[in-house]
Amino acid sequence: MTRDVLVCGAGIAGSTLAFWLARNGFRVTVVERAPGGRSSGNPVDVRGRAMEVAEAMGVVPRLREVATHARRLRLLAADGREITTVRTPVGKEIEVPRADLATVLYEAARDDAEFRFDDTITALQQDAGGVDVTFDRAAPRRFDLVVGADGVHSVVRRLVFGGDFARYAGLYVATVAFGESSEYPHDVVMLNTPGRLVAIHPGRGNSGVAFIFRAPEGGRGKEIVSAAYRDLGWRVPELLARFEAADDVFFDEVSVVDPPSWSRGRVALVGDAASCVSLLGDGSSLAIAGAHTLATSLVESNAFARYEAIHRARVTPKRRGVRAAAAALVPKTSAGLAVRNLAARLLPG
Repeated sequence: MTRDVLVCGAGIAGSTLAFWLARNGFRVTVVERAPGGRSSGNPVDVRGRAMEVAEAMGVVPRLREVATHARRLRLLAADGREITTVRTPVGKEIEVPRADLATVLYEAARDDAEFRFDDTITALQQDAGGVDVTFDRAAPRRFDLVVGADGVHSVVRRLVFGGDFARYAGLYVATVAFGESSEYPHDVVMLNTPGRLVAIHPGRGNSGVAFIFRAPEGGRGKEIVSAAYRDLGWRVPELLARFEAADDVFFDEVSVVDPPSWSRGRVALVGDAASCVSLLGDGSSLAIAGAHTLATSLVESNAFARYEAIHRARVTPKRRGVRAAAAALVPKTSAGLAVRNLAARLLPG
């Protein structure tokens, strides 16, 4: 019997899930709060199990078309002086801008699933037979299953699980399009001072700028980014001005999401809504792998339990590494930064 599934969120996890559910005979509706796809966000890697899923979806050629061309990491001191360059590992993975990855996955799923943009869920009421869903704009509707793929600040998680379950990891991240090509088309250029990082990441004609910094929890808006970077030199004033003037920017806390369970009744969570551990690009690969596992599990009995058991085994080791990754990416102190830079000098350039 065909089952109706509502997926909340048309991002990486939501579109991947919609693709595989539709191919397993489900009737899929995807609701997305944003009016359309976003153009901001850091580059992310498609690797490991996620690469296998992408190959099975037939999207690898499209991913290669939109891939970045980063081959090295160029570390700079606060004055812009080059410290060292580090060759990035080359393996069976593809680095793409996050927004482009989401677009490619949406394009793969849109012919087989119904996508509704500019709307969201406002209430959920479930019983033994299904879930009654109230939307902000569309008429109420009943579904057999509901999946929250709506990110770190998941509405579904709050409505059904009664809490946020997002723990601040001590960092903020803000990104904006650079507006032009980088002078180093194959290098990520990264400048650090204690507690702060600014990077220019090469793209296909339009590089990206990222600000990642340590600050107390609770900051909001562009002002906190401006305050954190106002005293830096090199090209930071120019990059900051572009960020402040842009309409399409990304800004959020880096968080670890860890609810005690990823399902309740006929409602489940996937991607960052269930297990956000993203800091160095792993979150997107985990979202793709988790969405595929959930979709294939739903054709079997005890589906949610099987999905959670398999995917938690992937997520848990990554979660343990978040603190170490943060320390390497944005060292807190001058001493920590010196140790990181010394270690980088020992790596192949």
